[in-house]
Formats: sequence, structure tokens, C-alpha cells
Amino acid sequence: MTMHRRRFLRSAGLGLPGAALLASLPACDGGAERAVHPSRRTETIVIGAGISGLAAARHLADRGREVTVLEARNRIGGRVWTSRQWPGVPLDLGASWIHGIDGNPITDLARKAGARTVVTDPGSSSDYLADGRKVEGAQAEALERWREDTADALSTYQDEATRDATVRRVVQNELDWTDLSYRDKSLISFALNDYEHEYSGGVDQLSALYFNDDAKINGRDVLFPGGYGAVTDHLAKGLSVHTGQVVKQVDWNSTGVTVTTGKATYQAQHVVVTLPLGVLQGGTVRFVPGLPAAKLTAIGKLGMGVLDKCYLRFPKVFWSDTDWLTYIPDLDRYGQWEQWINITRATGQPVLLGFNAAAFGRTIEGWSDAQIVDSAMRTLRTIFGAGIPAPTGHQITRWASDPYARGSYSFNRFGSMPAMRDHLAAPVGDRVHFAGEATSRKSIATVHGAYLSGIRAAEEITG
Repeated sequence: MTMHRRRFLRSAGLGLPGAALLASLPACDGGAERAVHPSRRTETIVIGAGISGLAAARHLADRGREVTVLEARNRIGGRVWTSRQWPGVPLDLGASWIHGIDGNPITDLARKAGARTVVTDPGSSSDYLADGRKVEGAQAEALERWREDTADALSTYQDEATRDATVRRVVQNELDWTDLSYRDKSLISFALNDYEHEYSGGVDQLSALYFNDDAKINGRDVLFPGGYGAVTDHLAKGLSVHTGQVVKQVDWNSTGVTVTTGKATYQAQHVVVTLPLGVLQGGTVRFVPGLPAAKLTAIGKLGMGVLDKCYLRFPKVFWSDTDWLTYIPDLDRYGQWEQWINITRATGQPVLLGFNAAAFGRTIEGWSDAQIVDSAMRTLRTIFGAGIPAPTGHQITRWASDPYARGSYSFNRFGSMPAMRDHLAAPVGDRVHFAGEATSRKSIATVHGAYLSGIRAAEEITG
């Protein structure tokens, strides 16, 4: 088993739309609805203008089908969200990377959209200990050894085990946790947190058997200096997208479907549902008749994780000239500000991006912006000294708190099975079709997985 330090918002993410209250992208096709309208008829309704919904709508529209896209937000993109709050410095609040460009459909889409990409190197990293000292010499060797031992423990378990367990339990059992020194426990905990950043679920929730049950794509990792939004903008061109339409209910029978929002009623022959797993788990959209038992089980057992971002803008650069900066905290600060990326390399601006995943990511969503920034700065001052300048600006996401996402991207939770992805993807009654990264069995939590799932759902309709 190979760990990749960042197929990250693989999606990122899908990067997954954050709840930082930033300026929205312009609405598509006339903007948000402003009043209640009578019932509208179309051929196919797509619920959600994220990458999967736009892919489905684009595929259908290009084949002459009449399509209406309903989006709850006042912008398109879903968990692909480029903020333009800072003039000249577009920042992706959700999906950031194409993780593996070889044969990746997003690579071709980015080219068609004219979006420039910049390579990031997962091996370009500066690592720091809890007291701020750089990881060097024997400490660096120990860190690498524990990373390898952690990966080997999980790989061996997957080869030999017949029953599932959590990632934490497997690693701690295999590495004789109770007999280890405090230093070694800190290094293993750092390695465990890397899995949380990768997969968005806590190591107390991740299935040791299936957490990495997906297909890897080869090639370099690239991000978008101009923003991932160029891709979704390209897909949305010419589509009928109605923003500000919060779906309340989906009714269907043998003759068609009716979708009710807070402002209008839409009727069609088919509907493509691209609601994130977290929204399906929240039950805010009612399905009539109810969904099949296998689909409900999948919704209940699969996991929806958290990976939040905190961008900090400074008056000058004071950090190492590497792509990644990592921090190994004491055990009582597990999971806190362990992963940073040097955005200066892509933007030319003095900007750092800090990530927080899983339990700590959820915890700080309840904090104020000022509390989050203060917490981040304590870590940066530990590493770079008390004299570093204060940030001149910040942008923060709160994906779990976003009512239209309820998390960043899905993961294989302890107690779930990979086949549940197929159950989640299965159409209902030849009228209701499902797409989204959570429905992609082999490309979960990725933008390309979401994109391909939208095309798959559209092809169920076109035959």
C-alpha cells in the first residue's frame, strides 16, 4: 500500500463548497429565482450544479436533450468553488488538485477550458517537530520508518484479515502501541493524521480493510493558479441553471418525476440527483416513494468526512521554499495544523494554506474566524518564531456546517462495504438517477470520479 501525500481535495473534496461567506460566482442563465412560479416542464431535471450535475447536464444537452439544472446556492460549482475575494489572487475553497494527470478526464477538460496548471511535488516538504525544530538526522529516519511501518501494518491487515477494524486499532495493535515511547507515539500519530487528511475521515472511523479501496491515476499532481472554477464554468456554458432553488421533495412514478423546491415545482421524465452524501444523510430532501432499503443502508453506513481550509495572507514570505510544510504536534494536540501548503509557489503572493481534517476540523468549525486564525498562528510562531508578522487577511471554510454539503467528501467508514457505492449509484424505477463522488466506487472523493458519475447517470437516460 502506498500513501500519497495529497490526492487531497481530490476532489476535494472534491474539494467539497465551503461555508466561508465569500463573494459568489455569477449565476448562470438568468440568476436566482425571485418568486414562486407555476409548475415547469422539462425533459430531465438535474439536482445540483456541482461537477457531477454539470457533467450530466452537459452530456444530455450535447445530445439534444432538454435539461434544467436546479442549484440551491446562488452560484455553480458545488464543492468546486473559486473565491475571488482577494483581487488577483483566486483561491480554491473546495477542490484544488488534479491528482494524477495521466488519462484523467479533468486534464482534458482543463485544457478545453484554457485553465493553466502548476505542478506540486509531494516530496517537496519541510517537516517540523513540536518545539519548532526541523526534522533532521535520526528524527527524520525515525519519522520515515514509522510512516512505512504504519503503511505496512495496514497493508498486511488487508492481506490477511477476515474482519474489519478501524485504522487506528489496526496500527496501534500491530505496532505495540502501549510499549512505545512518547516520541514514537507522536511520530505514529502524525502518520495516522496523514490518512485523515487524505481520506477526510477520522482514523477511529476509517475502515482498515477498505479505506483505500479506489483506483489510482498516474502522473503529476497539478493545481490551478487561476482557480478550478474555470472547469465548471466551461461545463456550464449554455446550460439552463436555476440557482437559489432548494429542493424539498422528489416524487416519481411510472410516468415521470416531480421536483419541488422552496420556490417552484418542476416536472420531467427523469431526474439526476447529485446531492452530496452528507445531504442525503441529513434527510432534508424527501423522496416519495421512499428509497430502496439497500440505498438507505448505503447512505447510513458510508462516511462523510471533513477537510477544511484556512488561507492566511501575509505582508511577506517567512517560510521555507518547499511545496509542503508539516508539523508534528505533541499527542495532546493531535491533528492540529499538521499540514500546510506554500501557495506562494502558485500565486506569487505570500499566502499559506493550512488544512484540518476529521475530528479537529469539525471542532474548529464552531470557533470564530479570530479563534481559528489565532490557533493557526500559534503553530506558525512555534515553527518560525514569535517575530513573524500577523496575517493581513484570511479565508476559512466550514464544509461540515454547509447545509448543501454537510462535509467535504465521502470515505469508507468502518462497517461499510465498497459495494454500497454501487447501491448508492443505482437508479430507482428507471426515473431517478444518482451521481456524485460518493457514487463512484473506484474514484471516490475525486473531481474526476464525480465527473464520470454524472456521465454515467446521463447515459442511463440516453441508453
